[in-house]
Amino acid sequence: MRLKLKYLQLIIVAAQLLLLLNPVNAQKGSLFIIGGGERSPELIRSLIKTADLNAKDYMIVLPMSSGEPEASFQAIKKQLASVAKNNIGCLNFDASTVNDKKWLDSLTGAKLIFITGGDQNRFMNVVLNTPVYKAIHFAYQNGATVAGTSAGAAVMSKQMITGKQLMDTVYKETFNKLWTDNIEFEEGMGLLENVIIDQHFLKRSRYNRLISALSAYPTYSCIGIDEGTAIIVHHKKITVAGVSQVLQISEPKNLKVVDKKLIKMDDIRFSFYTSGDQFTLK
Repeated sequence: MRLKLKYLQLIIVAAQLLLLLNPVNAQKGSLFIIGGGERSPELIRSLIKTADLNAKDYMIVLPMSSGEPEASFQAIKKQLASVAKNNIGCLNFDASTVNDKKWLDSLTGAKLIFITGGDQNRFMNVVLNTPVYKAIHFAYQNGATVAGTSAGAAVMSKQMITGKQLMDTVYKETFNKLWTDNIEFEEGMGLLENVIIDQHFLKRSRYNRLISALSAYPTYSCIGIDEGTAIIVHHKKITVAGVSQVLQISEPKNLKVVDKKLIKMDDIRFSFYTSGDQFTLK
């Protein structure tokens, strides 16, 4: 069993190296990133259309973010099954199963991978530095659609917003300060490079949090996705779907930090998008 698992890991690593050497073929899949909240039937249909499932393709749900993984799985399974007849499986990985060859084979072969909401830190604590992380990347690079909602949206970034503040340590749904060094990041899935995702954006008024993220990574694009809304990412092209809006902020001008760690800047690129709009990442 160990030799077979080692062989699978070597195949994944070799494929990743080939994709790095030939970036034209990299990232054949898509990302479908939902800002949380209610998912309309139209949004689920858009997800299934993006995944472009054939009759033999199947879907895998990863519920590790959730404190109630079975309930999270059943909720998204019901919605997916209402649109597509393909098989839907659930892989609730933990420390005892992250090296399970059968589970990893199922994950790498999925055409749609869906990461549920909950706590993004809980998800990454299970996945980071394991074959599960590599398997998700392998599937994505070979044509799978990786989708996520709420916490499942946050994990898409390399620099992942955890939701915690480092200085104003009392939890709030939004930040009420614009301080440098206040926002906590941890390593996410890195399916998006040079992009930071925030979710429940308009519903929870997370402008201060996203501006704080931009001040920490001023060369990045920071994208806030509202509830019931998604961005569909294919290569550098983004399409908006859903009932609300998406905000992108980037390119701060003359960004500075003054006394008491206060952030200031002269200008910022600030864009709102609605369903059907498209924009391109740098």
